[in-house]
Amino acid sequence: MQQVFKRPASLKDVQTHFCSGCHHGTIHRLVAEAIDKFAVQDKTIGVASVGCSVFLYGYFDVDVVEAPHGRASAVATGVKRAKPENFVFTYQGDGDLAAIGTAEIIHAANRGEDLTVFFVNNTTYGMTGGQMAPTTLVGQKTSTSPYGRNKAKDGAPIRMAELLAQLEGVAFSARVAVNSPKNLMDAKKQIQKAFQYQVEGKGFSFVEVLSACPTNWGMNPLAANERVGTEMSEYFKLGVYKNTANL
Repeated sequence: MQQVFKRPASLKDVQTHFCSGCHHGTIHRLVAEAIDKFAVQDKTIGVASVGCSVFLYGYFDVDVVEAPHGRASAVATGVKRAKPENFVFTYQGDGDLAAIGTAEIIHAANRGEDLTVFFVNNTTYGMTGGQMAPTTLVGQKTSTSPYGRNKAKDGAPIRMAELLAQLEGVAFSARVAVNSPKNLMDAKKQIQKAFQYQVEGKGFSFVEVLSACPTNWGMNPLAANERVGTEMSEYFKLGVYKNTANL
């Protein structure tokens, strides 16, 4: 009998520790499938920092460097410059990349570092207690915004895919989701496109992935998955925001 579906070679055969309904496992698979597609497993170096992304080394069968909170793109810059022949990617959350790591990601992108960045946006600090993040939606209740995010006091949620697309050093910027089969297939396409840009040496590529966090949202997995396709996607519009191949 022919096997038509299997675990990607670049993913370890381990049981996930993520909460039920969390999308990290799905995103991991899509990234691993891209690593396999481009046959770069033996020369891939992942960079992860504090947050749910910190466990990258436990799931991917590639070399992984741990970075301080928010510094993954800075560490990845050093890794890529020291080993330009390697494929280097970061895997970061919103509390990490869009908060303490804002300077690092913006300047790495502006310089056009030959990196691929995966940004998992679940609108909260998922690992440390569900605090308000730069991407928390207006009115959303968190452990540090019990009455909901107040736009007048806290500002509007940051749209990272659009923000980075404005920088000249960025070759590719997109936002995707994995809440439905249709969105998942598009996410797979855009993640592989981001990989291709680095393989071809075209510069900085960025993919933002909208993700569910049922535990910190206080929802069951089905409701959290639905929220990604409604409330989140209404504010964080899915699409490709920059593709230098089309310019």
